[in-house]
Amino acid sequence: MEITLERVNSDYLFEAKNTDGHRVFLDNKSKKSGVVRGVSPMEVLLMGLAGCSSIDIIDILNKQKINPTSLKMKVLGNRDKDKVPSTFDSIDIEIFIDGENISSEKAKRAAELSYQKYCSVSRMIDSVATINFNIILNGKKI
Repeated sequence: MEITLERVNSDYLFEAKNTDGHRVFLDNKSKKSGVVRGVSPMEVLLMGLAGCSSIDIIDILNKQKINPTSLKMKVLGNRDKDKVPSTFDSIDIEIFIDGENISSEKAKRAAELSYQKYCSVSRMIDSVATINFNIILNGKKI
């Protein structure tokens, strides 16, 4: 796995690119002036966590012949602003899953397996931050 990063302007904007050419723009969200034109590195970390666990959850359910019609996440990273560096101390995740024939037990187990066993990003983060999740299955919190 390899990425490249290049400064784009005379401010804090950077372009990160993987070997397939997919790009992400990074910027300093705490800068005092100018327009923020990218996501912060800490937001990228949360995006990586959401993406990793979403892939796991879909994969786990697909192996059980379950294919959700929709999977969305809302991720809230809580940081200790008084510490340097200001790392996440907890991350709260809402997982919204829709689809037919998905039991609450299977949805919950898929999420548990992802966060506790399979998701590389969550396994790296959980040594410094508590990861909490709730599942909303077909509009109902389980």
